[in-house]
Amino acid sequence: MTDAARPSATPKGLRGRMEQRFGRGNQGPIAIWFWELDRVLLFLVFLLIAIGLVAVAAASPASAVRYSEGAHQIAPMYYFWRQTAWVAVSIPVLLVVSMLPITVARRMAIAGTIIFLVLLMAVPVIGVTVNGARRWIGVGIAQFQPSEFLKPLFIVTTAWLLSLRARDPQLPMLVVTGLLTAVVAALLMLQPDFGQTIVFSSVWLILLMISGVSPKAIGALFGAGFVGVIAAYLFYPTARLRIDNFLFPDREGAGTDHYQTDMAHATLTAGGVTGTGPGGGTVKFKLPEAHTDYIYSVVGEEFGLLACAIIAVLFLAIVVRVFVKLLDEEDAFRLLAASGLAAQFGVQATINMGVNTGLLPSKGMTLPFISYGGSSMIALSLGMGLLLAFTRRNPYLTRSPYIVR
Repeated sequence: MTDAARPSATPKGLRGRMEQRFGRGNQGPIAIWFWELDRVLLFLVFLLIAIGLVAVAAASPASAVRYSEGAHQIAPMYYFWRQTAWVAVSIPVLLVVSMLPITVARRMAIAGTIIFLVLLMAVPVIGVTVNGARRWIGVGIAQFQPSEFLKPLFIVTTAWLLSLRARDPQLPMLVVTGLLTAVVAALLMLQPDFGQTIVFSSVWLILLMISGVSPKAIGALFGAGFVGVIAAYLFYPTARLRIDNFLFPDREGAGTDHYQTDMAHATLTAGGVTGTGPGGGTVKFKLPEAHTDYIYSVVGEEFGLLACAIIAVLFLAIVVRVFVKLLDEEDAFRLLAASGLAAQFGVQATINMGVNTGLLPSKGMTLPFISYGGSSMIALSLGMGLLLAFTRRNPYLTRSPYIVR
């Protein structure tokens, strides 16, 4: 046998294949994506998704018992297996979106904003009512919330509009983005969905501050926001009910919000520091929406307050990781888009954990990547994929923190 025909001595195991596919010398699109990607951020997200599957498995029996009725019996692990299927769909969405070129991702987000804004307008007409709120659109046997998909797309579109001020400070982007946010907020409050209204408005204000809008304008907007909250309390029954139930839980007619927050606190603290152990929780069976809005409390009962603290630290780590990575970002659009997506992720998590711990009034908002939900999981994966796309960078490129394009 000649040397040319002799089998190569190079190892062909998993490590060899990984080096061949993702080696720094490989100029293929997959290899370039792999080296430009923030792999630490991706690992933290995957860790959060894995924790979410464990949490849904813990909450699934309680929700199955609550929603079983007569001949309609739900298997104890029904929600866990469905969530596993949704995760299997969502992870490819996250990875594919993270590979998109920045221009393509921006155009997709702008087009998506228009589409889902139209769908949000259609919700009052063709929407499905669940638990007294018309927020969903039914497609076959499935339902989805247009607002969930609109969130990341709206943020990227708003970031693009505000980034145009870097080229021409005279452009009235404060007014344009303000009107867009006001339209979205009005449509959400019709559903009613006060929690999502707060998320959209908060992220818009954060983007304005990052974009360099004058402190005087920011102060005026905060004042307008305070007046808006008072107006909502006076003229918007849903906001008044939620605020009253939070501030005056012992009043007559406090309603289900009072019961939910009380049960969430009782479930959260039932397991102490280390928890009752997987499957050992009993208070969770009295908790409404154990697999969605109040899954953080279920984690507290079965895995302890220590596990809750670890989840909170994970959310904080993801947000801090993004903002630290953006400290020397030169491109105004990337800076705003990534900051806004990270802020939305953090604000939503903070609201959910605040509700579960009794620090905030009930808002019907899921915990990102932890709560059960198909459309929510896909929408979150879309947003995180965009965030990973906007934080990709050449590892050999040095940047100056003083240049803004």
